[in-house]
Amino acid sequence: MNKAMLTGRLTRDPDVRYSQGENQMCISRFTLAVERRRSRNQDGNAQTADFISCVAFGKTGEFVEKYARKGMKFDVVGRIQTGSYQNKEGQTVYTTEVVIEDIEFGESKKAQGNAPSDYQAPANTQGGSAPAPQPADDGFMNVPDEIDDELPFN
Repeated sequence: MNKAMLTGRLTRDPDVRYSQGENQMCISRFTLAVERRRSRNQDGNAQTADFISCVAFGKTGEFVEKYARKGMKFDVVGRIQTGSYQNKEGQTVYTTEVVIEDIEFGESKKAQGNAPSDYQAPANTQGGSAPAPQPADDGFMNVPDEIDDELPFN
C-alpha cells in the first residue's frame, strides 16, 4: 500500500497551472515543511524539517488554489510518486512527490497567529443579504439564524 500522511506548513504560495485542451484540469504544486522530531542537539533544538514536494489535481488542486497560502498548516493524505526526466544538459533528474488525495486545514484561522496579512477568506458568492458570519471564541463560525432560508438542505 502506498499512502503518505503529512502535517506541515506551506513554504510559499502554491504554483497553480491549468492543463491545456478541452477538459482543463487544475494542477497545484507546493512544498510542505514537515517537522521531524529528534533528540535535542547541543544547541537545544529538538526539531528539524523535511521539505516535501506535493501536487494536487482537479478539485483538490482548486481547493489548494483558493485557500492555501504561505505559512498555513495543512493535513494531507496522498501517495508517493517517483519519476524521472532528462534536463537540458541531457542528465537524468529523479523526482519524488506526494500526489494529494485529501487535504484539510491543520489548524483554525484563529490559531494561525502567523498567517500572512494578505490572506482573506473567500467572499460570500451566494448573493444573499445575510451578514457575514463572525468567528467565535471556540474557533467555529456563528451562522446567523436568517441564513437557514438560503441553504439548499434542511
